[in-house]
Amino acid sequence: MPTITKSNISYDKRNLSDKILLKLYYNMLRPRLIEEKMLILLRQGKISKWFSGIGQEAISVGVTMALKPNEYILPMHRNLGVFTTREIPLHRLFCQWQGKASGFTKGRDRSFHFGTQEYNIVGMISHLGPQLGVADGIALANLLKNNGQVTAVFTGEGGTSEGDFHEALNVASVWQLPVIFCIENNGYGLSTPTSEQYRCKHLADRGKGYGIESFILDGNNIIETYSKVKKLAESIRKRPRPILIEFKTFRRRGHEEASGTKYVPKNLMEAWKTKDPIDNFRSYLFSKQILSAEIDEKYVTEIKAEIDASLKSAYAEEDIIPNETNELNDVYKHFEYKEVTPSKNSKELRLVDAISEGLKQSMERHKDLVIMGQDIAEYGGVFKITEGFLDQFGKERIRNTPICESAIVEAGMGLSIAGMKAVVEMQFSDFVTSGFNPVVNYLAKSHYRWSQHADVVVRMPCGAGVAAGPFHSQTNEAWFTKTPGLKVVYPAFPSDAKGLLATAVNDPNPVLFFEHKALYRSIRQEVPSDYYTLPFGKASLIKEGEEVTIITYGAGVHWALDTLEYNSDISADLIDLRTLQPLDKESIINSVKKTGKAIILQEDSIFGGVASDISAILMEECFEYLDAPVKRVASMQTPIPFAPQLETQYLAKGKFEEALKALINY
Repeated sequence: MPTITKSNISYDKRNLSDKILLKLYYNMLRPRLIEEKMLILLRQGKISKWFSGIGQEAISVGVTMALKPNEYILPMHRNLGVFTTREIPLHRLFCQWQGKASGFTKGRDRSFHFGTQEYNIVGMISHLGPQLGVADGIALANLLKNNGQVTAVFTGEGGTSEGDFHEALNVASVWQLPVIFCIENNGYGLSTPTSEQYRCKHLADRGKGYGIESFILDGNNIIETYSKVKKLAESIRKRPRPILIEFKTFRRRGHEEASGTKYVPKNLMEAWKTKDPIDNFRSYLFSKQILSAEIDEKYVTEIKAEIDASLKSAYAEEDIIPNETNELNDVYKHFEYKEVTPSKNSKELRLVDAISEGLKQSMERHKDLVIMGQDIAEYGGVFKITEGFLDQFGKERIRNTPICESAIVEAGMGLSIAGMKAVVEMQFSDFVTSGFNPVVNYLAKSHYRWSQHADVVVRMPCGAGVAAGPFHSQTNEAWFTKTPGLKVVYPAFPSDAKGLLATAVNDPNPVLFFEHKALYRSIRQEVPSDYYTLPFGKASLIKEGEEVTIITYGAGVHWALDTLEYNSDISADLIDLRTLQPLDKESIINSVKKTGKAIILQEDSIFGGVASDISAILMEECFEYLDAPVKRVASMQTPIPFAPQLETQYLAKGKFEEALKALINY
């Protein structure tokens, strides 16, 4: 039984019942006792790493108890109290930390890098910032559903330096989203003190700059935390808006245990030890005769017994046996493609019109689909693909965004977590670099990590041939075909674009949908008027021949068609890949086995592109059938220049005919 001294924290009981006060105490005590056990196990080598939240329990517990169980919380790695207050079985938490199957990530991720729809918790990733924008997306879904729910998201004072923090606050403010941003200001970002992290007096002041109500709370005072957050949450449910709370607290352990705390002045550590949220609240409850020694001992005995029993069952569980099939099958959420065949009615459309029509029909079909992007509402998008959408679908579903690609991709993820669909328009595919992290680290990995799909389509206007220079002309598909968990679509014709876009929206997995700008208004075709779908992973055989197989996609298809038109004596299979991930390997291999020669044409620069992987596949699968080396034709290994004559020199288009003839004559 710990020594009971006078509380160093001033508590105001207000109208809280003794039952609530004891529950607050119990819920703080539980993660503290778990952590003390984890530190013992760490020293014994029975767990590999631990991020301690000792001294910060009042924030996690207070915020979680202030919210309703069906409201989402997005915690970080010092928020064990969120998970335990939501009553996640300790057996499952211990299995998670030990990499057992009964955890939440099947051994694929550690610590609190997981989420669970069952308990409405969405865990962090190591990049810290993205969960803030994801919280925006969940809050947006709540706003659109008008369900009166609040979302709470955590970050540390270190995370407030991330661009994602500022983007998320700005979006939440502009859209008046019902989200509570919780900053745990615990003094240090690993070893970097706050004096080296920011210059403003209080981090809460940053909220004011975004037009957000901001508050500063004593993060070690459980009554203040619980009561204030509860009051604010009730207010937000009635009048949706974002709120920023800075909780002043302290990290009394290392960033993680191996880091130690030598960089912390001893007097500072001692000062904060006297402000321990549990010791002080225990003293207060004793002084008010709300807590007795018997009840306290009962709590400790009960919690320790639960910890020991749960640890025993977790240790007893068999280790995961590696299974390649299981691993590969979990990269994507299963999607059962359903073919929708259109009627015979058709009309001639440009590529840009087909995409617009396909997007509009998907909006009509999916009432939970939201489109987000810069200038897409009244202006109709820079390429006018969403022109007229605002009148038909309204501002709630056709959402202009600030210039913040990262936050909007993250918001799309949040919409998916909340059961909705999102299409995010990059004004130019080049600009995806500003949202690269959430695409490749959040959208791509979520289903593999904790079975949460990312129902997001990112539209990517791309490509050269329009003299737009290095920042508006890239065809950067290879950045994403490299990333497991993403699907990559790249149509060359209007009819393909419309059908594939419909499938992309239906697919619950993240899809990068590339649209070549130079083809938008130069390529026309008869396109079915009705809604229809086309399958992923099925290439199109545009021409058939015997001499050579031409494999390409996007603008390359039209370059190849032009070359074959001028060289009618060349007998070639021309394969339009249409989707790059999944890739139709079967069609490629079968064609090359027939012709014995293969040339791969891509607009992207040559090194590390899609052509390189296809070439490797052919060398591995078709070597004995080849009558010549596999040939790659691609653009120069430079950024894309602006001047038309330099752009022409850069592009693979002018190199293809000569390379094709040389291969045939090999």
